[in-house]
Order: sequence, then structure tokens, then C-alpha cells
Amino acid sequence: MSGVFAGDSRYESAMKQQIMAIYQGKDIAAIQTAVNSLERIATAEKDKWEPLYYIGFGYVMIATREPNGTTRDQYLDRADEVAVKANSLSPNNSEIVALQGFITMIRLTVDPATRGPRMSGQAMQLFGQAVALNPNNPRALGLMAQMQAGTAKFFGAPMDESCATARKALEKFTTAEDSSLAPRWGKEMVEEMLKTCR
Repeated sequence: MSGVFAGDSRYESAMKQQIMAIYQGKDIAAIQTAVNSLERIATAEKDKWEPLYYIGFGYVMIATREPNGTTRDQYLDRADEVAVKANSLSPNNSEIVALQGFITMIRLTVDPATRGPRMSGQAMQLFGQAVALNPNNPRALGLMAQMQAGTAKFFGAPMDESCATARKALEKFTTAEDSSLAPRWGKEMVEEMLKTCR
């Protein structure tokens, strides 16, 4: 193992600190600071996918707070780049594939009328792939439920399928993997969505 964080406990401690900073980041500047720290960790720990995953997630969180569509796309381009790198280090990783779907889903919001027809299918395909890789991944299920809900609303269809997927996602959050660096985000999103379900 190389780099500044050669000891696993130092690496995990540094990672946990920056992951929490992203989860708790109130604005773009706070999240960007954590992303910058994760970039340094990723440079030191070239064989680890987790720093790249959280850099990508951080850029998605920044993009959701960015009002300018062009700037949002630039953040999502960066998220995409690091997700591809993470995928090369950990192929067939359900969490990384779900993140790639999330990136596509947020990219769609820049211009829904133009991007929706193409990107909604791409996002659903990625969420489906993430669920196929790990049927217990609550983030993949929760994001899939979000896309199903958006499609149902667009077509004026019932929300039965999306609500069922969201319920399944919430159930999986209670049994999700609890390793120290495993992603934990998404539960609140699913709980919010379920408030619209009967």
C-alpha cells in the first residue's frame, strides 16, 4: 500500500471525517472542501475505490445545490469521471453503478424536456443493473423508485410500482451492510417519497 494513509486505521479515519462532511454539508463550499480532501486521499491511495466513489457522490450533492445548468453539468462531468475510475478499480460494484445512475438522473434535471426521453431510460438501466448486482442495495432501489415516480407523474399513471420499490428500499436500509466506509445515504430520500404513497 502506498501513500500518506498507508495504515488502514488512518485511512478509515480520514475517510470517515470527509464522508461525514459531505453528508452534513450545508452548502457547495463545505462539500467542495470535503471533496478536495478526498481528492488528496485518492491521490495517496490509488488502489482504493471508496475515495473516488465519495468524490463522485460529493459532486452530485454539489450539483443538486447548483442553480446554473451549465455549471451543474460541469460538476456532473467530474462526478462521471471519478465514477468511471472507481468502476475500473472495483468492477461490478452495485454502489458505483447506482452512483452512475444517480449522476444520469441529476443530469436529466438540467433540461428535462430534451434529456428526459433518453436519460430516464439510461438511469433506469443503471439502477436495474445495480439491483441485479446486489438486490439488497437500498440506494439503487431508492433511486429506482424516484425514477419510477417521476415517470408515473409525467404520464399521469398510478404510483403503485414506485411506492412498492420505495417500501422495499426502506426495508433494505434496516439490513444494509454496515462496514465502516459503506455508503449510508438515501434513507431520508426514501422516507420523504413514502409520505406521498398510500
